[in-house]
Amino acid sequence: MELILKDDVQNLGFKDDVVKVKNGYGRNYLIPQGLAMMATPSAKKVLAENIRQKAHKEKEIIAKANKTAEALKELQIKIAAKVGAAEKLFGSISNIDVADALHKEGHEIDKKYISIKGGTIKRTGPYEAAIRLHRDVVVEFPFEVVGDKK
Repeated sequence: MELILKDDVQNLGFKDDVVKVKNGYGRNYLIPQGLAMMATPSAKKVLAENIRQKAHKEKEIIAKANKTAEALKELQIKIAAKVGAAEKLFGSISNIDVADALHKEGHEIDKKYISIKGGTIKRTGPYEAAIRLHRDVVVEFPFEVVGDKK
């Protein structure tokens, strides 16, 4: 089944992408939730026209995302967490904690656009997260998890 996405769907695609999915997933989840619509020939023509009209605005958005990516590469963030024996954390560090640390530095990035390689973090040390600022702009963001000195 071919669908046009109305919104970003994690692990599937971005808004205005034409994707192929299984019939049940499309009919029972994506369409009723308002995340997609059927990719009929007329809908594809309308989509092509909309994309053509958005091209100029898209260039400005990409330029802004690239500027933010350069600013993020300059940052060095250390996330403090309580540690136990062998530098093992009490709890874990996730994309929410990275988003909070970026917020403190003045960058508003939604947690759903941050993915930490390997999932949640359970030990101290250097790590990397992929931050998607735009469908074409993804920045690899290094950060460090350190033990809290309290």
